[in-house]
Amino acid sequence: MDLTKYLSGKISLNDFVHRINQSGASFHVHYWGVMPRHYDNQLHKHSFFEVCFVVDGEGTYMDEQSSYTLQKNTIFLSRPGVLHQIKSEHGLSLLYVAFELIDSESNESWVQIMESAEKCEKIVLYNDSETETELLWKSLLIQATRHKQHFFEEMLTNIAGSLIISILQDFVPDLNRNNNHKHDPEQHSVLLTQARLYIHDNLSNCLKLTEVARHLHISGRHLSRIFMTELGVSYSKYVQDERIKKASMLLKRSDLSLKEIAEETGFMNVQYFTRVFTTMMQTSPGRFRTMFIDIHTTTYSDT
Repeated sequence: MDLTKYLSGKISLNDFVHRINQSGASFHVHYWGVMPRHYDNQLHKHSFFEVCFVVDGEGTYMDEQSSYTLQKNTIFLSRPGVLHQIKSEHGLSLLYVAFELIDSESNESWVQIMESAEKCEKIVLYNDSETETELLWKSLLIQATRHKQHFFEEMLTNIAGSLIISILQDFVPDLNRNNNHKHDPEQHSVLLTQARLYIHDNLSNCLKLTEVARHLHISGRHLSRIFMTELGVSYSKYVQDERIKKASMLLKRSDLSLKEIAEETGFMNVQYFTRVFTTMMQTSPGRFRTMFIDIHTTTYSDT
């Protein structure tokens, strides 16, 4: 990987990617680095995190009293307040980024994750093949050299956010454990989203629990449990609420008859629609409509 062709990308990153908001975390990026040849530097420390990736070359990384060999595909973490130094006789080809969490704009889980990062035991990682972090870093640099694309800044920020999280996953075991704990709820949320979209788009249909569950390739019992666990309402109550919600919108914004609205929202007939609507809204559909439309200029039919 020839880093000289990515020097313009480094400039773009430093111009556009300073603040990253992703997954409940807000990061401030102090600087991005692309160094085709990095030799010795002085023993120093930062008030933030700095992560370096060795694209090529050999050297040594000093962290407090410990010494680590640097070689191709090595990634190493400099923690806040820790004295460190890089040495290389023939030069290292390096990528690096410096960042810190903005505590006041991030959730408590991220604050704890970054506290764990400050205390992490493994600060140097050796890889024999391409990793997710390396691929994301390369992708970011490639994108950063394309100055005239639409949504240029947004794309850079999104990739950069994924890179920062990938880096932290490399070094912080707690972050990986937290992700594992969220695995099942996330899977349920996907199913819930699919179910809600299907209901919303097909309110004129019957929408029996078993039929919607079959559409999602799960059991009716599973689907019912998802609604109770994540929304705190039964499946049937949710569907009925959605029907009334859409009916209210149609009463406000359309000149459809009550019969047409009943059909559009999946009620068996006007009488049943009127009974359910009146019970839930504490007023009849006709009276509800008069609150939004001038009844002196528009006439509506109940049939």
